[in-house]
Amino acid sequence: MSAESISGSAAGRLSVFKTYKLYVGGKFPRSESGRVYEVTDSKGKWLANAPLSSRKDARDAVVAARKAFGPWSGATAYNRGQILYRIAEMLEGRKEQFVREVADAEGLSKPKAAAQVDAAIDRWVWYAGWTDKIAQVVGGGNPVAGPFFNLSTPEPTGVVTVIAPQESSFLGLVSVVAPVIATGNTAIVVASEKSPLPALSLGEVLATSDLPGGVVNVLSGRTAEIATPLAAHQDVNAIDLAGTDDVLAKELEIAAADNLKRVRRPQPVDFSADPGTDRLTFFLETKTVWHPTGSLGASGSAY
Repeated sequence: MSAESISGSAAGRLSVFKTYKLYVGGKFPRSESGRVYEVTDSKGKWLANAPLSSRKDARDAVVAARKAFGPWSGATAYNRGQILYRIAEMLEGRKEQFVREVADAEGLSKPKAAAQVDAAIDRWVWYAGWTDKIAQVVGGGNPVAGPFFNLSTPEPTGVVTVIAPQESSFLGLVSVVAPVIATGNTAIVVASEKSPLPALSLGEVLATSDLPGGVVNVLSGRTAEIATPLAAHQDVNAIDLAGTDDVLAKELEIAAADNLKRVRRPQPVDFSADPGTDRLTFFLETKTVWHPTGSLGASGSAY
């Protein structure tokens, strides 16, 4: 084929549009309902069709997250940190794609979108560094009046539903998901209803970043439709309501009370600010162990 014919065919070719899928259990299913909805940019231009998740998709995500919880929470904190850092590495290699998706989603200029993506990558690195240090901050030996060791150690809460921020489609998303899994929890993420594409693309990065399937599961669709069954689900241990309004937050909190879920209420957040350790510690439980010190020899001295 001549160079001219190649040039001509390239000029007249059809674009290959991306098919976005859910990320559940390390796989990429379409919604079991077969439904999709139109995603548009800030000016109303059509970008893609995103899966419209159903209650069945939500239940499947819970099963996947529960199955992954044992191995993930049992992994060493150092290993979890390595995996989170690997996610940052993979995002760095696909930065241009995420800059484009964030710019479209939030109506930002390319430089401002690039700054958001850079901050999100840095946020993964931040939490990767905390995985094997948070235990020293919130745990340790406690002084007691008696011949006992008294040790407090943090443990993950379990399966956590995360309602991603609606406006901050990527930096906000990373800021609420990374601390949940850094401490050994598994997550079911309900992506921004208006701007789900960065979250769905993040699933593709997670799948190639050594993160075990089921640790993070990403659903897209109508926030209330997906979040309601998750808030009431008996095998979900906690829920972060970051991306809800006051009315939906109240409904979900009432539903979550049925099995005493830990609930993080929505509050104004500047995701570009120093994240601190608040989100790391919120979905941790404290286990305290007592153990007799014993004695050494006839002197009765203890160790």
